[in-house]
Amino acid sequence: MDPRPSSLGGVRRSLSSARRRLLLHRRLLAAVAVAIAVLAGLQAATGPGAATTEVTVAARDLPAGTTLAAADLTTVAVPLDAVPARSPAPDDLLGRVLAGPVPAAETVTEARLVGAAGLDLAPGQVAVPVRLPDPGTAALLRLGDEVDLVATDPQAGSTRTVGRDVRVVALPEPGDASEPGATTGRLVVVAVASGEAHDVAGAAVRDFLTVAFRP
Repeated sequence: MDPRPSSLGGVRRSLSSARRRLLLHRRLLAAVAVAIAVLAGLQAATGPGAATTEVTVAARDLPAGTTLAAADLTTVAVPLDAVPARSPAPDDLLGRVLAGPVPAAETVTEARLVGAAGLDLAPGQVAVPVRLPDPGTAALLRLGDEVDLVATDPQAGSTRTVGRDVRVVALPEPGDASEPGATTGRLVVVAVASGEAHDVAGAAVRDFLTVAFRP
């Protein structure tokens, strides 16, 4: 019997197996090359990370009049060119009072705070903090309300209007009345004509203040 056909078949099988291994190796190399190309493309498309900085935002929905505490604030990273103007650091915001509501995740800027820079005052107006002895009356007020300030002298029993059409621009949250030395009543910040400021401030110290609502 001639052994050559059997030997030839074995060689053919060996060559076929070698070709399959070579094809598989080439496919693996091609897959690796494609993966490297995709990764390089992604890196080229995204480029280096943009420079960022942290800004202070509300950690939850904050109502007007909130006295800011650490739990009310958090920080987020934003691109440098997206930082709002007048964005204080968290430590500079603690204890400040919001002049208006701030939704959760919104940046807390100076424009949101009680103070000369944060209040919407018309030309010729100034902001005057006054304390209403009756917190129930103060609870009726809302930001933007226009009311008359009425002062009653507790000794003389006389009553007069010390501010007409004054606008409520801030309602700080009341403090804890149970604390030693706590002042009673509710603090309200109103915008008045500069010519009325001295009369309103004096009445807030000497007299019993209340408000009169206009239709």
